[in-house]
Amino acid sequence: MSAEPGAGTLAAVLAGERRALARAMSAVENETAAGRALLGELQPHLGRARVLGVTGPPGAGKSTLVNALIGAWLARGASVGVVAVDPSSPFSGGAILGDRIRMGEHQAHERVFIRSLASRGHGGGLSRTAARVVDLLDAAGYDQIIVETVGAGQSEVEVAEIADTRMVVCPPGLGDEVQALKAGILEIADILVVNKADLPQAERTERELLAMLSLRHYDGWTPQVVRTVATRGEGVAELADLVARHGAACASQRRSHGGRVRRLIAASAADWLKRRIENLDGAEFEQLCTLVQRGELDYASADLRAAELALRAGKNA
Repeated sequence: MSAEPGAGTLAAVLAGERRALARAMSAVENETAAGRALLGELQPHLGRARVLGVTGPPGAGKSTLVNALIGAWLARGASVGVVAVDPSSPFSGGAILGDRIRMGEHQAHERVFIRSLASRGHGGGLSRTAARVVDLLDAAGYDQIIVETVGAGQSEVEVAEIADTRMVVCPPGLGDEVQALKAGILEIADILVVNKADLPQAERTERELLAMLSLRHYDGWTPQVVRTVATRGEGVAELADLVARHGAACASQRRSHGGRVRRLIAASAADWLKRRIENLDGAEFEQLCTLVQRGELDYASADLRAAELALRAGKNA
């Protein structure tokens, strides 16, 4: 059986056929021509799922909490797709499947589809193709889609571009780290979760987060703080209710699928251009670098020239 999606793949994905969905995801992740063609065909079928972005520092218990949320949504009759972005193996480049192992309890459920993606060095806590894998799950009819980031720290704000609800998971005892995180992932949060709330300092961490939120003005939804003990399921039902309330509160303000497509095209084009520039060689580009090193050309002008060189190389490729 071919690993590439072929004729009939669109219908199979729309019908939620797991093998076809898995093959389509592989093609999309590997950025094949068949994968790109399929993504184009999917566009009229997108925008139905609710997407929850889950991020936070390493060790916060994100995967365990996601596993508990899957169980809560299954109990309510929903179907759940998960995109878990793992660090890349330094040897194979593939995903180190820690997240999928922790979610193994639900892996075989007919209403659950879990896909681990390798970050492959992509910044922002996601992989370059994560948003496209979300599209596949959306088209396949999953009601709730969870995107869990790598867990690399405060720079993981890219999930804000693809999620309807953004959840930041914080372990107790962040202390001064709250200030360090405030300029990054905490600012994108619709919901702040103090997980492992049975540990010391959970109450203090909750107070610090609430104090931080009180310093800002919000139009519409005000970020909420909730405590959970994911290993015991404590607070998980309340968290699922809070996610639903955020969706209802923001329904009139929900970012249109067209707006999301606009942002993703911009991000994809920027990523394509960056890779092209990194791979440039030849005398013309070397001369450009030399001019910058000598102070004879400013970076803004160099950026434009490098972009022109990359676009020219792309046309000739």
